[in-house]
Amino acid sequence: MGRLTTHVLDAAHGCPGSNIKIELYRVQGDSLALVASQHTNADGRCDAPLLEGGDYRSGVYQLQFSAGDYYRARGVQLAEPAFLDVVVLRFGISAEQDHYHVPLLISPYSYSTYRGS
Repeated sequence: MGRLTTHVLDAAHGCPGSNIKIELYRVQGDSLALVASQHTNADGRCDAPLLEGGDYRSGVYQLQFSAGDYYRARGVQLAEPAFLDVVVLRFGISAEQDHYHVPLLISPYSYSTYRGS
């Protein structure tokens, strides 16, 4: 069965992004349906896949990373409003592929992602 995983790296501090809230939504037309909510562990990863088993199906999904809360908790002074508060990644999954890994590299003023393995 397929699965969706992620991890977060903090480029500003050169370490994993730990204790970052991540929410996964299934996009259904103009609405979002919450599928999973987790926090990253000390290695910047979730302890379990965000999507797997019978829930793993083709469609459009949205990951939301609470980057602003993470940096505030680290004592970083962010402008109000923060340039990046919640990082939103919208992407498609083809259930014919067995694994999607969507990592996030963040700093208070930039981010990048890609489809990993």
